[in-house]
Amino acid sequence: MLKKLLVVFAAMTMPSLVMAQPANPAPAPLTKEVAAPVVATPVAATTAADAAAPAEAAPKSMDGSLPGYTPMRPNYEDSVGMPKPKEVDFQEQFTENGQYAKWINNAILLPIITIISLFVLGLLLWVIVRFNRRANPVPSKTTHNTFIEVVWTLVPVLILLGIAYPSLDLLAKQFKPAPADAVTIKATGYQWYWGYTYPDHGGFEVISNMLKEEDEVGKGERFRTENDGPKLLAVDNRMVVPAGVPLRIQTTAADVIHAFAVPSLWFKLDAVPGRLNEKSITITKPGVYFGQCSELCGARHAFMPLVVEALPPAQFAAWVKAQGGSMPGEEKPAPAAPAATATPNETVAAPAVAATN
Repeated sequence: MLKKLLVVFAAMTMPSLVMAQPANPAPAPLTKEVAAPVVATPVAATTAADAAAPAEAAPKSMDGSLPGYTPMRPNYEDSVGMPKPKEVDFQEQFTENGQYAKWINNAILLPIITIISLFVLGLLLWVIVRFNRRANPVPSKTTHNTFIEVVWTLVPVLILLGIAYPSLDLLAKQFKPAPADAVTIKATGYQWYWGYTYPDHGGFEVISNMLKEEDEVGKGERFRTENDGPKLLAVDNRMVVPAGVPLRIQTTAADVIHAFAVPSLWFKLDAVPGRLNEKSITITKPGVYFGQCSELCGARHAFMPLVVEALPPAQFAAWVKAQGGSMPGEEKPAPAAPAATATPNETVAAPAVAATN
């Protein structure tokens, strides 16, 4: 009964509450400058404006081809730029820093780790056999041994110095600034795909998404083939760069933290929103190199691959032109012809008024 009375009371007081609310103020009228009416526009002027517009990228085919550019087929035979089945070593490296880092690991770190592990294992076995209760009923009361203390202090110091020098040298090489003539590519991480901007070649951006399998796409949509790359690593648009040329790779993000990582290029750099990180590499051999986002960035983190395609410089220039860009130092197109003069009975809108609209 009490609930019914509350409902009735609320229904009776609702109109008064509605009337007591202030009315929403009417939106202020928007003022907009309107261009003068155009009676007639010379055809020549329209044609010249169209000619002055920047060139657009050519449409892509189902396999990602462009005029003058066909995506390179990955090297499955030697597993270049991609992981190998049952692999226990680092991937084959195609940058100088990567080759140096792999040499440090195989020629310095692994031998030192192996020797120390075997030595410690030998000491443990010797202690177990020689100094157990049965073989040594009266334990020694020796508390100090100057020679052993000097050895176990000096030897680790020498080992650390032997590791520190090449490690610091590699660190310095990785943070060495890019030369002035390096090709700049800005990699932007999105949820969950990559965008590659080429500021040295007109500022165009290439959006890269993972390719799905044939049974996962609709009719007429592009799907992954063997020419694109392995499953979960192939993309529709690759980051195309010139081989044998210094690259300045900059990373940032539009939403959360991502990480641009290509193992076969010894490259890993965080992409942080609001920050621009930079690293320089030179790819020694043309090829297709696969990587992934290496920072947990959300639900589809595992489906955010990246592919770097290194082309000879001449083929890279053809790809840039097919994308609607231009090479540095290239002559700009000639300015458009002036618009034809209108006849006396034709009135044309003032350019300044039309521009403000």
